[in-house]
Amino acid sequence: MRLWIAVLSLATLCAQEHYKKPPQDVLRVLDAPGAPQESLNPPRTHMLILRARRYPPIREVSQPMLRMAGMRVNPRTNGPHLGTVFTAMSLMEIATGRETKLTLPADPRLQMPRWSPDGKRFAFLHTNGDQIELWLGDVSGQLRMVSGVRVNAAYTGTGLRVSGDTIQWMPDGRSLLVKSVPASRGAAPVAPDVPMGPNTQESHGKYSPVRTYQDLLTSAHDMDLFDYYMTAQLLKVDVASGKTSTFGEPGIYSTIEPSPSGQYILFHKIQRPYSLLHTAGAFPRDIAVWDPSGKVAAKLFSRPLEDGIPIEGVATGPRSIAWRPDEPATLFWVEALDGGNPKRKVDHRDKLMTFKAPFQGQPAEWTRVKNRFTAVDWGKGFALIRDNERDRRWVTTSMLSLRDEGAAPKVIFSRSSQDKYRDPGTPMEETAPNGQRVLIQDGDDIFLNGEGATPTGARPFLDRYNIRTGEKKRVFRSGEQGHERVIALLAHDGSHFLTERESPTVPQNYFVRGVDGTARALTDYRDPAPELRKIRKQLVKYKRPDGVDLSFTLYLPPDYKEGTRLPTVVWAYPREFTDADVAGQFGGSTERFTTLAGTSHLFFLLAGYAVLDDASMPVVGPPETVNNTYVEQIVASAKAAIDKAAEMGVTDPQRVGVGGHSYGAFMTANLLAHSDLFRAGIARSGAYNRTLTPFGFQSERRTIWEAPEIYLRMSPFMVADKIKEPLLLIHGEADNNPGTFPIQSDRMYQAVRGNGGNVRLVFLPHESHGYVGRESVEHTLAEMIEWFDKHVKNPH
Repeated sequence: MRLWIAVLSLATLCAQEHYKKPPQDVLRVLDAPGAPQESLNPPRTHMLILRARRYPPIREVSQPMLRMAGMRVNPRTNGPHLGTVFTAMSLMEIATGRETKLTLPADPRLQMPRWSPDGKRFAFLHTNGDQIELWLGDVSGQLRMVSGVRVNAAYTGTGLRVSGDTIQWMPDGRSLLVKSVPASRGAAPVAPDVPMGPNTQESHGKYSPVRTYQDLLTSAHDMDLFDYYMTAQLLKVDVASGKTSTFGEPGIYSTIEPSPSGQYILFHKIQRPYSLLHTAGAFPRDIAVWDPSGKVAAKLFSRPLEDGIPIEGVATGPRSIAWRPDEPATLFWVEALDGGNPKRKVDHRDKLMTFKAPFQGQPAEWTRVKNRFTAVDWGKGFALIRDNERDRRWVTTSMLSLRDEGAAPKVIFSRSSQDKYRDPGTPMEETAPNGQRVLIQDGDDIFLNGEGATPTGARPFLDRYNIRTGEKKRVFRSGEQGHERVIALLAHDGSHFLTERESPTVPQNYFVRGVDGTARALTDYRDPAPELRKIRKQLVKYKRPDGVDLSFTLYLPPDYKEGTRLPTVVWAYPREFTDADVAGQFGGSTERFTTLAGTSHLFFLLAGYAVLDDASMPVVGPPETVNNTYVEQIVASAKAAIDKAAEMGVTDPQRVGVGGHSYGAFMTANLLAHSDLFRAGIARSGAYNRTLTPFGFQSERRTIWEAPEIYLRMSPFMVADKIKEPLLLIHGEADNNPGTFPIQSDRMYQAVRGNGGNVRLVFLPHESHGYVGRESVEHTLAEMIEWFDKHVKNPH
């Protein structure tokens, strides 16, 4: 009889459950609308304001999905499986603030619009049933569909959103290129009922470390499907008439970029053989340029599969190929001088090359950079080049003349890439009339837009910077009360600019500001969840025993009574640092509008918990060996946070839970295994066995064969027998993040359970690394609150 009861209990614990709902207070906040997104036209005279749908129903998340070389395709639409969908759009004239609500197609499901270079028109994609349509709009507010175009938006590049190359405006703004489903395409390949034979892979002595990617091709049939859904026929659309004509040959195009003159179009065409270990971004490809008629004007490179790249290295041969914005048709690219190996000692890591139309003869070397090239910004007569020194995590910005070929680069900024307080800001850019991105200039002055991190919180700023003299002048800085950031300059002299301002009690709104201090409101969005204004938050600073500065943002629930000790949630994400002095820097702000959305841990506030948000978990040390003391450092940081909150009288140290997502989940399991600080833990979408990520993870540069003891010691799976506090594991069944395969949570559950631990595993159907479906979001919040209510708030 006892045996029968035990079996029945186990069957109950393993059964599939119905979706749960969290408390009503949580549901009301989930239903509140989110903040809008903006899209300014290049002249910055008009702005599109878009509202996104926040939580698609699970029936939509459950639509068919093909996992194809790192991308996810809905075969019904020949577009991305999921992504941001906008359901409302309005057009605002910046000068007057007049806002016009645009009349959208029925059941609107829009992608982010793309403006023409002259800013008079915009184009966007709309999913209508089983196809994706192309729509055009203009600054008068008129919208129209381009008939006869079925868009192929399958090649996303990231698997999360439609690539900018699905639609590409020509520089004159009178026409655009769009990827379409080939008119002659037949039915999709059908998987054979009986396999032709085994799927095989083979390697011949080549050093080829590779990350543990998901959504890879697995068979010859997968390759056929990849060809079928990714192959697109480019169409050239005349904007005035709406007429279309084919352009070039059908192919799988990852890049389409017109030259500044519009006389050439750069394209990357993916070719076989495909890989079963890499995503599409590493596949072989031909790189060439078309002429205006769609004929190949010049074949540039045939790039092989990007295999055998060292850890934290780059591919050999041309990379980052693009047009120079300051010339009609000159290509620019970067080539490694160290074989792509960051450990090789060389005087210069990269060289920068140029190649002018008509692309005959040999490319010219432009300059060399000492460290790894990361980015370039183009100005009038000069370029700003950024490179990164891997060993010190150091970033340098240098100015290079475009007129004096013999001039040496001049260093203008140099700092630790992790030093938030010394960040000079990002040079502001605009879209030039030729469609290229260039620096905004007022004579020799450029404009730097920064977040302005300080020990007391971020105060965004706008600076003028003279590139010849190095003189800097502050144009704007957010006040100590509230948080205001510059979105765009509205005048080249910086006299007027667009900002987004918010405060703990007022949501984000747009303002036109002048250097004379004037401010004109463009919007007046109201608080969508007034009940959240009773939440209190403050920045709290403290130290770890080894002297490292730490901080967390303390959130207290509505109607908190001073002096009451509360059950507390510590939510964190570890980060690696080379320098202890920058490890404790604070990059956030307590002056921002408090919002709760998605599966945010801040929903615990509505259940009566205090939350120590983003509690510092720095792991400090030399880049090559930083993880040697990972466990000791996160335990010390966690204890310091609890001690500080208890000292303040807000936390009951006997009722503290810990949680995290992804690498934060890894941290959570480790803290439960290596300390007795917490009553329970919540680990979402984590990786717990580092033997399954053998070629590195996060900032770990060593392989498991180089540092086996570190991989084993850091893996909570290996010490699952020490996890005695209750652990809730949540994972999306369709997780696509490198390393965090769902099997990680499955095996962790079995390990803790097999060693007598208290553990629950929740797999969310069809969800990825983050959870987006309405039912999944509600269920996750219900699970989290129930788990901590049972094991932290009211422990037995």
